[in-house]
Amino acid sequence: MTAALFDLSDRIALITGSSQGIGYTLARGLSAAGAKVILNARNQEKLEAAAVRLRSEGATVYTASFDVTDQRAVASGIAEIESSVGELDILVNNAGIQRRMPLEDFPAETWEELMRTNLDSVFFVGQAVARQMIPRKRGKIINICSVQSELGRPSIAPYTASKGAVKMLTKGMAIDWGKHNIQVNGLGPGYFKTELTEALVKDEDFTAWLVGRTPSGRWGDVDELIGAAIFLASPASSFVNGHVLYVDGGVTATL
Repeated sequence: MTAALFDLSDRIALITGSSQGIGYTLARGLSAAGAKVILNARNQEKLEAAAVRLRSEGATVYTASFDVTDQRAVASGIAEIESSVGELDILVNNAGIQRRMPLEDFPAETWEELMRTNLDSVFFVGQAVARQMIPRKRGKIINICSVQSELGRPSIAPYTASKGAVKMLTKGMAIDWGKHNIQVNGLGPGYFKTELTEALVKDEDFTAWLVGRTPSGRWGDVDELIGAAIFLASPASSFVNGHVLYVDGGVTATL
């Protein structure tokens, strides 16, 4: 019985921004739990390379290349997935970017780019998928939040604003769609070693600060996000809704 709670066999999961980094890792983890996964990104070549790697591990993988910041492209992409692959059971809204610079120098066009990618995409894809899930009376949506949904750092105020908004949009989705047996939750990573954080990992001063700031005393390994993602995607979380699960080594627990 316990194993069945976390079994994703025959589930179909779409993970946005999943050709690399956290999105790719979550796709691999959901696949290992039995799900068929659909990788999404704008770069078809990178998508196919990621799919080949996962298939070599025995995963059932599809690719869907569309721009999550374009509402029409999202609607078309979701419709194509539903007709050609099958009914979506799980959505992981992972696509996101980071832009660092002093707030007083932050260009409006960069603000707009960041908000389109980090926030608008969650609304566009979440809404398009929910419209399919609502008549079926079931579904799991996981929005990738961040410790910056709660905490700030110098030079990333717009990113913090976007991730704070994703946290509150997650709660709003849960409120509106919970009555349809759709659970919408957030997964909030702390500082993990990925392609996008490589420069920070190599920065000895930053790493020393992070290790001292984190109760667990280290960077996270992206594989440590898999268990939380499986939980939020599985029957085990059937009465968990509107929650953000932080996987951060304790960063949000301490000053």
